[in-house]
Amino acid sequence: MAANSEIDVNALVEDHSDYLLSFAMSKLKDIDLAKDLVQDTLVSAITKLDTFENRSKLRTWLTSILNRKIIDHWRKAETRYTDPVSSFFDQDGNKGHWLESQGNNRTLETVEDKITKEETNMELADCLEKLPTKWKGVVASKYLEEKDSEEICKDFDITSSNLWVIIHRAKLVLRDCLQTKWTL
Repeated sequence: MAANSEIDVNALVEDHSDYLLSFAMSKLKDIDLAKDLVQDTLVSAITKLDTFENRSKLRTWLTSILNRKIIDHWRKAETRYTDPVSSFFDQDGNKGHWLESQGNNRTLETVEDKITKEETNMELADCLEKLPTKWKGVVASKYLEEKDSEEICKDFDITSSNLWVIIHRAKLVLRDCLQTKWTL
């Protein structure tokens, strides 16, 4: 990738805005809000291009910024609609009856956890793509499809010891890849 000072802002917007909008829509289901947050993301990214260190893909960096914008939006919405005093009274105004039904089951922490999990899954999928084809198949069979070892050995025509060597080496590659992404 070119140096940050050479990144074409028009190309950045053209190349990534549709993806970012789709990503935001998958989380928000509100087109106007999604457009606003994507616009805020692009403005933030453009003003902070000098901080982008090229240690990840530009799209990954932009998506991370957008995720933080979405979390900030939910955080503001959470505090705006949370009224702890009124939750302590029942509908007749009687004190002392905490109304769990009025509480929001979707806490901010679970929203942030969900976003973080989705980011991690995206990064893991990116790292999985870097594995050799056979290793990727073995790892997918073992951990995603949850096949037993004998079946995997038959499918890939490998021995049991070869299976465990492949899994061990794949884990090391995945660990190194994820550590590189997480040190940003």
